[in-house]
Amino acid sequence: MKIRAATRGSPLALWQTNKVISLLSAAFPELEIEIVIVETAGDKDRETSLSELGGQGVFVKEVQLAVLEGKADFAIHSAKDLPATSLDGLELIAFPERADPRDVLVGNRWEDLPHEACIATGSIRRKAHLLHLRPDLCFEDLRGNIETRLKKAEHYDAIVMAKAALDRLGLTPEVVDVLNPSTLLPQVGQGALAIESRSQDEELKSLFSEINHKDTHRAVSAERAFLYELGTGCDLPIAANAVVSEDEISLTAVVSSMDGKSFLKTTETGQESLSLGKSVAQTLLDTQGGRELLKKQ
Repeated sequence: MKIRAATRGSPLALWQTNKVISLLSAAFPELEIEIVIVETAGDKDRETSLSELGGQGVFVKEVQLAVLEGKADFAIHSAKDLPATSLDGLELIAFPERADPRDVLVGNRWEDLPHEACIATGSIRRKAHLLHLRPDLCFEDLRGNIETRLKKAEHYDAIVMAKAALDRLGLTPEVVDVLNPSTLLPQVGQGALAIESRSQDEELKSLFSEINHKDTHRAVSAERAFLYELGTGCDLPIAANAVVSEDEISLTAVVSSMDGKSFLKTTETGQESLSLGKSVAQTLLDTQGGRELLKKQ
């Protein structure tokens, strides 16, 4: 049996794709898997800020279309890049075991940052949440693949990246400070991979059930349920991170203003991902005033 995997062509995306292929091949040695490389809007334009390009979805839409149009059978995404809902006709069918979801500071340590330090990041979440803790910080936009961003690190006091990206590519900058989620809460889905196929492809669903990591699936589903209730993505400074312990899921989420001055945070626990994500969103939106906060952005 031959199947085709759609993916971006960056070194990180290809590492992730080959990881999924290795997991699937171990479970089904007879499978033949072809890689279909797709260029996305985010790949074509590496200068414009992500928020100006359209925020959530700029690294996935063309990959999704390749599957919808029959050019590939399934797509492999960084879960953090996905909008709150799939395109009509597509479905998320599996999540392999998650890597470390935390962010890292490269080039400096958090406690050693000087007054008015200049931090480079393309993420408005990272900017807003760090401003909440350190209003004196200055920020510059940073785009490009992982290696490109690392090369630019020397021009700033520090840059912020996902730890999973460095780990997966085996990159070890001289100074790396892993940020506790209590300092910087990760983006929805950060550190996780998501497999997406056509909704009616039951055969693929059966295949990928063999490499689906149940705790990762529960955690990311809770985070995405929170995202869905907010009706937004990375174009606003929100964050959510779920941790599964036995039968219980603990979900922490944040909604903040762009400047970090307003910062709403809550943690709730539950056993069912979708209801937990919805409950956390409603707490932030209605109980803590997040709905009005988002309207002002």
